[in-house]
Amino acid sequence: MPVFPIGVVMKLTELTARQIRYYEEQQLIKPERTEGNQRLFSMNDLDTLLDIKLLLEKGFNMKRIKSLLYEKESAIKTSFEVKESLYYDVSELNSKTDIPINRGDLSRFFK
Repeated sequence: MPVFPIGVVMKLTELTARQIRYYEEQQLIKPERTEGNQRLFSMNDLDTLLDIKLLLEKGFNMKRIKSLLYEKESAIKTSFEVKESLYYDVSELNSKTDIPINRGDLSRFFK
């Protein structure tokens, strides 16, 4: 949810407006725009900017940073797809057994 204007992002990340705009030009972040065309950043954007800052401090170049961020984004999407698939599988199983998902057969624990 984009809520932070660039001034707040600058304070939180200790990056300049020019740096933030550059990372946007490099398509490392994609802030939303208001009707007045002002950038609004989400917590994910802040997280990405801090990752970029850390990687630059560790000596990574922009090409490597782009690939690392792409790998991270890809892993997150894959994780979400796996979770979604598992949720669907559990829902299907639950609909076949008519046992609420939050309840199970506890008889095996009692004699």
